Amino acid sequence: MSKIVAFEHITLDGVMQAPGRPDEDRRGGFPHGGWARANNDPVMNSVIGSGMSADAAILLGRRTYEDFHAFWPKQQANPFTEALNATPKFVASRTLRAPLAWQNSTLLEGDAVDSVAKLKTESPRDLLILGSGDLIHSLMRRQLIDEFLIMIHPVVFGTGRRLFADDGTFTSLELVDTKPTTKGVIIATYRLSSK
Repeated sequence: MSKIVAFEHITLDGVMQAPGRPDEDRRGGFPHGGWARANNDPVMNSVIGSGMSADAAILLGRRTYEDFHAFWPKQQANPFTEALNATPKFVASRTLRAPLAWQNSTLLEGDAVDSVAKLKTESPRDLLILGSGDLIHSLMRRQLIDEFLIMIHPVVFGTGRRLFADDGTFTSLELVDTKPTTKGVIIATYRLSSK
């Protein structure tokens, strides 16, 4: 059975919306897009590079898939482009239709949570979730996420879409690793607690 890891940038108040670019996700009038970029440093890049080079497949919701597909294949000078293009990608969506345009992408059929649960039992690779907040919330309700690798940035917005929603399910986590960056980001790894 594979492991599902949510790999996310969040603010101190838990906002995960639009860390990469100003126009990434303006839902709800969110004005702070691109907030994580200023905190990149060699420590964070190493963690991201290790996560992308691991023998894992990527699991995405529709919105994140469409955003990534519109951006990453065009970033030819970026080492993450090759990794993202080559990595198997599984996409949960009720509106997209197969075949998907981005190479190595597979549309998950039927109910997203049921499809991911089945994929988790059948996949020889771990599954790495990038972005995809709605998908994460759905998977958390069924306790399908095994680990959270969270880059906690030293900024507070007071508004925006959060990783852990107000209507979420109780989940007990165990801290298994922390790493500070030179820019004040804490990279924390939590696993589902066995308690």
